[in-house]
This record gives sequence, structure tokens and C-alpha cells, in this order.
Amino acid sequence: MAENLTIAGETKEEKYKVLLPQIKALIAGENNTIANLANVSAALKETFNWLWIGFYLVTDENELVLGPFQGPIACTRIRKGKGVCGSAWEKEEALVIADVEKFPGHIACSSHSKSEIVVPLIENGKVKGVLDADSAEYNHFNETDKKYLEELCTELSAFIQY
Repeated sequence: MAENLTIAGETKEEKYKVLLPQIKALIAGENNTIANLANVSAALKETFNWLWIGFYLVTDENELVLGPFQGPIACTRIRKGKGVCGSAWEKEEALVIADVEKFPGHIACSSHSKSEIVVPLIENGKVKGVLDADSAEYNHFNETDKKYLEELCTELSAFIQY
């Protein structure tokens, strides 16, 4: 069955309000973690045209490993507390970074990345992974992104099985 997204709206908030129900419907009938995260990555990339969007999942070795994504190649493994992804995992909170070059310990997977948002996927008090999005523009992400991506990650957390 072909899946299509209908994206309408001028503002970020309008786009999120149209996109999130469609993502929820898309993943509702599928229980495969990789398939769901791959489709979510594609939907977000198509809607917002970010430089990079994807997921890192917590491993048994207590590190983040690269999961489904859209964009240029990425770092494969990230330790807890390292870079923006590892810091969001450690703090168990979303991080919105206006200028990645000013973030202490930033891991530069792409020199084109200028700003970033990372949102943990938490279920029952345990971080299962993080959603990571990068933009080629400074100050690209804001509270609107944080609000809607946190909502999405709350939904996705229940689907992550590995």
C-alpha cells in the first residue's frame, strides 16, 4: 500500500499540526521499530527539509547507536554525556542548540550542521533513544519544534522494541 502525506501550512506549528496525526496513523498499524522510525525520519525530512533527521537507540553497551535517518552520513556510536545527543540522553531532556559550534563537546558529524535539536524517547523513566535533527541554518529550532517533537517522541517511545 502506498503511503502519502499531505503537508499544508505556512508556519512550523501549522505543519506540525497537520503532520503529527498523519505520522501517528502511519505507525499505528506497524509494530516494527525500524520501519516506524524510518518512516518518521522520512516524513520529517520531507516536511521540514532539515539537513539531517534521525534516531539513535540506546544499546546494551550503554551507548547510542545510529538508527534510521535521512540526510548525510552520520556518527555511528555516541557515548552517554557526549555531544548534544549524549547530553540529552544523560539529562533526560530535550536540548535546543542555536549554534552547535558553541556547544561544549559538540560532535561534528557534518560541517554543514549549524543548529540542532535532540529529544529523548522516554518510557517508564527509561531513555530508549533520541530523535536528532540538524539544520544548515543557525537558530533554526525553537520552542515550537521542541513542543511538537516531544509530543511525537512520547508517542514513539511506546513503539520502540529492540
